[in-house]
Parts: sequence; structure tokens; C-alpha cells
Amino acid sequence: MANEREESLLNSKRKKAFSRIASHAHDELHSFRIWLKWLCVDQSNAWTTCLSWFVFLVLAILVPALSHFVLACSDCDSRHSRPYDTVVQLSLSGVAALSFICLSYFVRKFGLRRFLFLDKLCDESEAVSRGYTEQLNRSLKVLFIFVLPCFAAEAAYKIWWYASGGTRIPFLGNAIVSDTVACFLELCSWFYRTVVFFLVCVLFRLICYLQILRLKDFALVFHVDSDVESILREHFRIRRHLRIISHRYRVFILWALILITASQFASLLMTTRPSAELDIYKTGELVLCSASLLAGLMILLRSATRITHKALAVTCLAAKWHVCATIDSFDATETETPVASVAANQIFPVSADASSDIDEVGDEEDELDNSKFVMSYAYSTLSFQKRQALVTYFENNRAGITLYGFILDRTSLHTIFGIELSLVLWLLGKTISSLN
Repeated sequence: MANEREESLLNSKRKKAFSRIASHAHDELHSFRIWLKWLCVDQSNAWTTCLSWFVFLVLAILVPALSHFVLACSDCDSRHSRPYDTVVQLSLSGVAALSFICLSYFVRKFGLRRFLFLDKLCDESEAVSRGYTEQLNRSLKVLFIFVLPCFAAEAAYKIWWYASGGTRIPFLGNAIVSDTVACFLELCSWFYRTVVFFLVCVLFRLICYLQILRLKDFALVFHVDSDVESILREHFRIRRHLRIISHRYRVFILWALILITASQFASLLMTTRPSAELDIYKTGELVLCSASLLAGLMILLRSATRITHKALAVTCLAAKWHVCATIDSFDATETETPVASVAANQIFPVSADASSDIDEVGDEEDELDNSKFVMSYAYSTLSFQKRQALVTYFENNRAGITLYGFILDRTSLHTIFGIELSLVLWLLGKTISSLN
């Protein structure tokens, strides 16, 4: 009976720990959830879930289909024809569907607080909690910084297209009212699909920013007297959270990369045909679509590579910490310290311009992986073997965002860029050879 009671208490505690905490006036997610409701992506209860799916089906599926098959002008002049509308609608709707399904899965399974790791902030330092909260409050500003410029350009194009006689389908009995309603629906559809895609990208950027803050805070252990066990435990915890993020986002990142690559390939294939007519009126919307998708993809890849870069900087800092501690320990036991100091000064002369060199580096030098020596005032408790084992562990256990086992770092970015460039060059080569 006692064991059963203990198990029931443990289960109830686990359910409370993993349940979603309701929003209240002083909740840090209160304003964030309000924005989610206004964007019609909130799924905190059955009513908002049904509304969210209804808006998604209307704005991401129905309106683009009607725009392409019904509202498009088939017999208008060349300035109002939309030969690339198929690529635009399929690209935006495909990426929006992927983003909406993944976001629905994340919120339904984990809850917003647990998904954003806000339930883990109690275990972090004050600097990490404050920095993450500030980034959370400005995450929606980052979202609209990317969305609003493209939306303004899209709105200008749509208003011109309808106002200059792009279509005349008076389905409401009046051509002006019909065009106004159709233009409004198309703009809402474009805005909704773009916002949903960028929202998932910005949330990934936000979660990655928390891990970057934790890595910066973790690097402070090399400046104080720390034992190897506490360092390893903290690094285990960071790697576990990075693995959780990788498992949650790997499907979205992979399919976003596939869909965006296919979209760019189709765009190049259509625009490089010998019979293709290229001007701002025909390809303007295609350019906006491609720019939006590539910007979202760069947010994902840059956020992942920043974590890998910081983790590598921590490894470099640990190696430098080990070297400085080893040199300091040898200097402390050296019997002829003055002679050693003179020899060292002869081999490595100290320049008077050393401080100016550091100032000239500026922001180009990482705050962790820099050229400054680690002060060796707290290494008496760690032996050479322990420090060497710790550095070896860091070198052979790289932390970062992984995609089915592959770490997303700068090498991955170069590989993706090489693949995209190969597609472009191959397509251009085929086009040029067909012209000859």
C-alpha cells in the first residue's frame, strides 16, 4: 500500500510538472499568447484549436486555390499575366502547411511553456533567465521585422494588379467591391502563410538563444575554482537539451530544406526557359516568395550554427584553460624561475602595442574563443590528468544541433550552399546549351 501511494504521488507530481501552466496577468507568456490568438494559431483549448484549423484551411488552402483557378486573369494583357503563380502558391502553402502542422504538434504535445523551456529557467542563473526573458519579449518584433517589409511590397503589387484591371469577376454584383474583397483575401492569405512559417523559425531561434546563453554561462566555470564532476554534469545537461531540440525540430528543418530547395529549383527552371518573359510585373511576386522562404531558412541554419560555434568556442576555452594551468603549475615548481622568465621573454617578447592589438580586433573576436590568457589562480584542486581527461571529453563530444546525426555547423552551411549553387549552374548550363 505504501509503495502504491508513493507511485501515485510521483505520477501526480510528474503530471503537474509536465502540464501546461495557465496564463495569468503576471505570466511571461501572457502577451505572447495574446499575439498567438490574434494570429489564429493558438491551440490552448478545443475552441481555439477548431478556429485555428478552420483559418488555416481557408487562408492556406482555399483562398490560394481560388486565387489561382478562379481569380487569375487568363485573357488580360502581358503586364497582368501571372505565369509563375503556380510556383508561388504551392511554395507558400506547402511551407505554411509544414509549419502549421509542426507548431500544432509542438503545442499539443509539450505545451508552450515546456516547449520554450521556460519550466527549466528556475535551474538557470539570473543572467540567463533575464537574457532569455528579454529575447522572448522581442521575438515577435523580430518576426514582424522579417514579415512586414515583404508584406508591404506584396500589398503594393496586389493593389496595383487589381486597381489597374487585372481581373473583372463581379461575383458580388459589383466589380469594385469584388476586386476589393478578392485583394483583401489574397493579402490575408499571403500574410498568414508567411507569419506561420516565420513564427516556427523565430521560435527555433528563441530556443537556440537560450542554449547560447547557457553555453556562455557555462564558460565561466573555467574562470573559477570548479571540480570536474560539476563541469561534466552541467555539460551533460546542456547536451541533453540540445539533443531534445534536435529531435523536435529535425523533421521541420529537413522538410523545410527540401521544400525550399524544390521551390527554388522550380523557379529557376521556369525563369530560365528560352520563352520566359522576365519583368517586375511577372516575377515580382516570385522574388518576394523566394526571398521570404530563404530568409526563414537562413534563420534556422544560422541559429543552429551559432550554437555549434559557441560549443566549439567552449572547447577551445577548455584547452586554453588546461594549457595555462599546466604552464602555471610548471612555473610554480621550477627552481630557476628567473632564468625561465628571461628565456620566455626572449622567445616571446612582450610588445607595447599588445593592448592596442586587442582593441583593433573589436567584435571580430569571440568573447569565449579569444586571444586572452586565462588567469591561473584557481587550478590547485585539479590535477593534470583530470584537466586532460576533461579536454579530451570536450574534443570528442561535440555539442550542437544535429540533423539525424549530422551536426549543423559552418561546414553544413557550405555544403548546402554548394548543392544550391550546383543546381543553379547545372540549370544555367542546360539553358545556354539549348539556346545554342
